[in-house]
Amino acid sequence: MLTGDHEHMRLALQLAEKGLTTTDPNPRVGCVLVRDGSVVGEGWHERAGQAHAEINALQDAGDQARGATAYITLEPCSHHGRTPPCADALVDAGIKRAVLAMQDPNPLVAGQGIAQLEAAGIEVKTGVLTDQAADLNPGFIKRMREGRPLIRVKTAISLDGRTAMACGESKWISSEQSRLEVQHWRARSSAILTGIDTILADDPSMNVRLSGSVPEGGWRQPLRIVLDSQLRMPINAHMLGLPGQTRIMTVTESAEKIELLEKAGAQVSVLPVKGGQIDLHALMQELCRLEINEVLVEAGATLNGSLLEQGLVDELILYVAPHIMGDLARGAFHLPGLVHMADRVALNITEVRELGGDLCIHARPASNEAGD
Repeated sequence: MLTGDHEHMRLALQLAEKGLTTTDPNPRVGCVLVRDGSVVGEGWHERAGQAHAEINALQDAGDQARGATAYITLEPCSHHGRTPPCADALVDAGIKRAVLAMQDPNPLVAGQGIAQLEAAGIEVKTGVLTDQAADLNPGFIKRMREGRPLIRVKTAISLDGRTAMACGESKWISSEQSRLEVQHWRARSSAILTGIDTILADDPSMNVRLSGSVPEGGWRQPLRIVLDSQLRMPINAHMLGLPGQTRIMTVTESAEKIELLEKAGAQVSVLPVKGGQIDLHALMQELCRLEINEVLVEAGATLNGSLLEQGLVDELILYVAPHIMGDLARGAFHLPGLVHMADRVALNITEVRELGGDLCIHARPASNEAGD
């Protein structure tokens, strides 16, 4: 049986979800103010650098905020960032009670916001719909707790697990509906990651192309990241001329090549090398430094396999099309180290649904879940 606290928190979660594609690198947060059983204020964090959810809700409520209960999907901040502390604003507004879905995993907050509210005499209750709140910010939580972003690998495959014909032809494996859904995954992601071989083969855009209801200010374009150990990126690559940023990760310290690419519009980062390739764990640290929360990987078998092999894949989204491409076609994961049945990568399937004639399968590596 749902309590009033749960019902109001559900509304706060619905508000938070409105920022799904716009708040990056900040978390998605919603706030509802309730007084005498009635909602008097609503707010959500709309864009980084703008007012947080609590401030928007307080402004919506005005004088009715005094004596109200605040339902917030994440512990209010207690430090000065781009905006003043929300905990201060709640205290100054005369909030009587605060119901929080979860504690903020950010070490700069991490219980301090709760302590500040309690010190001001505000009753604080935590743990209401915590799992649902965490589901809104999986990348932010992972970055704060583990020092790396959430890695989500997306790939379209045939029923026999192939991503392209032997000649490289791959348009289109999946249905139009599946490809449209991928645009929504791009829109919520902080970055899209691929390898240089994909760039050389397909010259992709790797941007958000959605019509219909457009957020105020337009779609936020995720950072495009290309792993390019030897700096083979063409200076006339299509993505370099598109809105948004493209960052090339390399191990080559060629000043001449770097200068040419930066003049073409790219940003270049030199990372440590491991086995002749970019050290993927060093890449994760760099992405964390760049405040990247969620990464959508749209790559070939080599990068997909390396990420999976090194335990860096958190989620898999597989669009399985109802056709057969044959054993000469290209696979989705290059994993040469798998020799015996015991070496298989176990997955836990979390969702299966039909989409435009395809099967969409969501899965997580069982080894990663065991360590959560």
